Amino acid sequence: MWDSWVADDGERYHLYFLQAERSLRDPALRHTHATIGHAVSTDLTQWEYLGQSLGPGESGFDDLALWTGSVLHDGRQWRMFYTAISTAGHHIYDQRIGSVVSDDLHHWRRASDQPVLRVDRQWYKTLDLAPPPTTGPDLRGSSETWRDPLVLQDPGGDGWHMLLTARSINAGRNDDGVVAHARSDDLVTWRVGPPLSRPGTGFGQLEVLQSKVINGRGVLVFTCHPQEMTAERVARSGEYCTWSVPSPGLTGPFDITQARPFTAEPDLFAAPLVQRRDGSWVILGFHNLEPRGGDGFEICDPLPVSLDADGYLTAR
Repeated sequence: MWDSWVADDGERYHLYFLQAERSLRDPALRHTHATIGHAVSTDLTQWEYLGQSLGPGESGFDDLALWTGSVLHDGRQWRMFYTAISTAGHHIYDQRIGSVVSDDLHHWRRASDQPVLRVDRQWYKTLDLAPPPTTGPDLRGSSETWRDPLVLQDPGGDGWHMLLTARSINAGRNDDGVVAHARSDDLVTWRVGPPLSRPGTGFGQLEVLQSKVINGRGVLVFTCHPQEMTAERVARSGEYCTWSVPSPGLTGPFDITQARPFTAEPDLFAAPLVQRRDGSWVILGFHNLEPRGGDGFEICDPLPVSLDADGYLTAR
């Protein structure tokens, strides 16, 4: 179990997470075997595991593996937007966004046999602009990065926004991570637009984006592997995985130059923020121990958090 996200139906919390069989032995193989698991809880601590909730399609753009997404209710039914990898693509490097709908938050049906939206090379790197390496131990850093869709209702009621992990065409490796942006009137047809942040901030990827308003203040939380940061960023801020930055609202714009690490748990990765029934906030995720040969592939207990005086995420 690794990346996770949460939906709240008012009675139970629904935890969705990427999962793969431990029989693979090599953790690196999990990325092409990932399915979406599901568990439910009333307190975010004791969970009932319900098994696989969604797996790859039999064919098409999502027939290899499924990666991180988000869940929302559109007023009629539940929708999940997720990252898709295809056997017909370039291994894990060309990523697409899919959509499924559900009435019970466990059984999902595909909304289309086509991706919801594809990367737009006007603003974001595509495979022809940043081809993946063909050899070497580190195959990250060059890809058609287009994943981790976070879908939010417009605060003013003007449709929907999607925030995505992407790479800008205007910066080099480990310095090109941006918050991509798309808009929709109906959650079906999407228009890709320019990023909501600028590159050149020392981050190669802004993964598993979360945009929240906590006690009236906006905050953006994201994840980045320390090895996917510039040397300057690491020297200035340290080797941390979870980061936050104050924001003017759910859709930014976001000044990533001001990002600070969540120092309470340096290895905490892909960790969703969740509001409890009493209004307080917690964060839960997995620990990125793999680079050191460790095994952190489980979801940790919730850690109480709040925003400090400057608007950054801090342990409470």
